[in-house]
Amino acid sequence: MEKRIIFATGNQDKMKEIHMILQDLGMPVYSMKEVGIDIDIVEDGTTFEENALIKASAIAKLLPDDIVLADDSGLEIDYLNKEPGIYSARYAGKDTSYDIKNRMLLQRLEGVPDEKRTARFVCAVAAVFPDGTVETVKGTIEGRIGHEIVGENGFGYDPIFYLPEYGCTTAEMDPEKKNELSHRGNALRAMRKIMEQKGKCE
Repeated sequence: MEKRIIFATGNQDKMKEIHMILQDLGMPVYSMKEVGIDIDIVEDGTTFEENALIKASAIAKLLPDDIVLADDSGLEIDYLNKEPGIYSARYAGKDTSYDIKNRMLLQRLEGVPDEKRTARFVCAVAAVFPDGTVETVKGTIEGRIGHEIVGENGFGYDPIFYLPEYGCTTAEMDPEKKNELSHRGNALRAMRKIMEQKGKCE
């Protein structure tokens, strides 16, 4: 049977990024939905790493012959005590659009000066291998929260996440450049390195 990587997500925007970063790994990468798995996984961990591992482990039980990866990512805003953090996807309700979520966060930061708007995107990636071994890595990107919603390229909180050194939000960036810098890109590259060292991708 061909070696393959299953990513525990149904998010198509996320899968685009994952494909770009892992495209020349020599193994096909599928989302769990693409292999016919559609289950609700309760993410009740207290950290990004715990939630990523909960997701990867749940899918690995169903697909024991595959390498299963999962990520948990979110936005930490220092002024808001690192909110929304691990609740980023569920902030203001799971089905609330990111346009509304972004507007709510901008409202909560109204009048807050730039130097106090520091924030970061965090991404933990967990892997469960067919031999039962488990690995987790974390990637981050530092920036600050802008004053308005800007940019069409990204998704989620990208339109309010401003990178001062580049003078734009991550939603204004070229996708290749964003992957070079992003929290998910950093975490996936770190996991890729582990997989190559372990010889999982030979």
